Order: sequence, then structure tokens, then C-alpha cells
Amino acid sequence: MRLEGKVALISGGARGMGASEARRFAREGAKVGIADVLEDEGRRLEAEIAEAGGDAVFIRLDATSEDDWIGAVAEVEQRYGKLDVLVNNAGIYRRGYVLDTDTQTWDDVMDVNAKGVFLGTKAAIPAMRRAGGGSIVNISSTAGLVGGGAAAYNASKGAVRLLTKATAIQYAKEGIRVNSVHPGPIDTDMLAMVYTSAEMREERLANIPLGRAGRPEEVVNGVLFLASDEASFMTGSELVIDGGATAQ
Repeated sequence: MRLEGKVALISGGARGMGASEARRFAREGAKVGIADVLEDEGRRLEAEIAEAGGDAVFIRLDATSEDDWIGAVAEVEQRYGKLDVLVNNAGIYRRGYVLDTDTQTWDDVMDVNAKGVFLGTKAAIPAMRRAGGGSIVNISSTAGLVGGGAAAYNASKGAVRLLTKATAIQYAKEGIRVNSVHPGPIDTDMLAMVYTSAEMREERLANIPLGRAGRPEEVVNGVLFLASDEASFMTGSELVIDGGATAQ
């Protein structure tokens, strides 16, 4: 198993991509902290993983709260003795060109998508120092690489990309690796917010060289790789999983 003996914390872990990551990490031998504001979904996932023979615990986390992050890391360390892997997965999407974006929308998106990653990273690094190293995987987006119609979302995901590189450089000598994952259109609940009609979905997906949306497990495969020791010589890197969309 590729994460045997590892302890992981996943923000936004109760549903969607985060839940897929939690299930896969547990199957690969990790003990998993499922961190989310969605308590019912999180506790159901905790029970599901336990029934399948894995080890997971739900931890209520508002990704914009520094106190919540400190408490989540402390709970994982208290329960499992260490923290090896952090996946900064929590995120929200809001559509809008610059002139269509009010300041509250901008703040909401930046708080979750950018500040949340910063706070999670800041809380995890001391624990990873105590563990002798670790891996942080930040979920960005192809929207963090190219422009589009969602000003706040693009800006937030671009911030994640460069925060990843800055953190990777600053803590490499302590054995803490930091990488970002940049999914293109993936079949999750968020995709329905991006493609608001069947016509839009068909038009946009036709422009992807592989001709379809990605499956959650195709992104999870990349997250798992970066979290594992198989990626031991990778830090500050960008893993793009987009069906070729940004290669054009």
C-alpha cells in the first residue's frame, strides 16, 4: 500500500474530490482526518471508511479559521501521533468578470481558496517538522494557469500556485515537499456550477483534446502520487490533469 504508515489531513474532505481522496488514501493504508464544515456528510464518510476496514476521523473545519486549522492539526496528532500529509482541497467557485464581481464575492473566494491554503499550510508545517518531514498537496486548477471568466476564482487559484512554490523553496531543507495539482473540468458537483447548461457543457468539452470531462479518480491518482514517497524528488511542481486543455 502506497501510504502505509502515513497520517493525512484533507480539507474539504466530506464530499466531491475530497471524499474521493479520503477513500483512496484509506485504501492505500493512510489514517485520514476528514476536515470539513459538512458534519453529516463527514461523519457518514468516516463510518463508510471504517466499515471498509480503514481508519478515519471527521474533524469540523472552517478552512478560513486559523483556530480551526490549529485545532484540526492538534486533533490529528493527538489521535494518530503525527501528521505526514496535508491536502488543501477545500474550495469554492464563483463566476464573474471583473466588473461583475463585487467585493464580498472576491473576499469569499479568496478567503476559502487562498487564505484557507495559507492557514492550512501554516498549521501543518510545525507538525511535519515534528514528524521529520511531510508532503503538502495544494489543489489549484487550470484556472490558476490561464485566464477565464471567473476573475476571483482565477486569482485565487493563481495565488495557490505561487504560494505552493514559495512554501516549497522555504521548507525543502526540512524534508517538507509542497506541490500543486491543476485539474481541468472534472465531473464533480462544482462542474455543474461552471457549466450552467447542457449546451455550454457540450461546447466546452468539445474543445478539450481528449473530448470529455475528467473523472475524480483521475485527479486522485495524481494527488496520491504527490502525497506518497514515490514523488520524493518533486517539490514546487505543478501537476496538470486536464485532458490536454492547457496544451493548446
